[in-house]
Amino acid sequence: MNEDIQLIDETLTGQSASFGRLVTKYQDRLYNTLVHVTGCADEAHDVVQDAFVQAYVKLRSFQRNSAFYTWLYRIAFNAAISRKRRQKVTASIDRQREETGQEPLAAPLTPSHRMESQERVNLVRAAMDHLPEEFRKVLVLREIDGYCYETIAEMLDLPIGTVRSRLHRARLELREQLQEVWQAEEWE
Repeated sequence: MNEDIQLIDETLTGQSASFGRLVTKYQDRLYNTLVHVTGCADEAHDVVQDAFVQAYVKLRSFQRNSAFYTWLYRIAFNAAISRKRRQKVTASIDRQREETGQEPLAAPLTPSHRMESQERVNLVRAAMDHLPEEFRKVLVLREIDGYCYETIAEMLDLPIGTVRSRLHRARLELREQLQEVWQAEEWE
């Protein structure tokens, strides 16, 4: 029997420590994904907590036809969208960097390389920030989190063809935005 299923069954029989083991197993993974989705470390932390509470409350409705993490991710993603709609505030890429202190690239050896690398990171982040949400989320799940198309389709409850289409369009739009920025810099 799958370990997650066993922990779910134990939780449903009143062994709440088993749910704690599920939380421990998935909280960091879920948090890291949601930081990219929400653009804010504090927001991601809050969404993760909300998602685990909702998952605990709704655990009996888990139908077991998908992985527990996939089900949990859907709950978290929907919670993030709901919070975002309520707040009507868009998190900036710069604010994400300031709040998380995380950079996707390792620091280069020389100061000039470090500055160039940081500029590229900022450009990519800003370009991703301008992508429509439906494109940004599939791009993050595929390119940053490394999920396969099938898992992304399951997580977002979309047909696999839609995932592929959105990912393709997201890449094209990101490339177009970055080319415009790089061409503008060449003219300066």
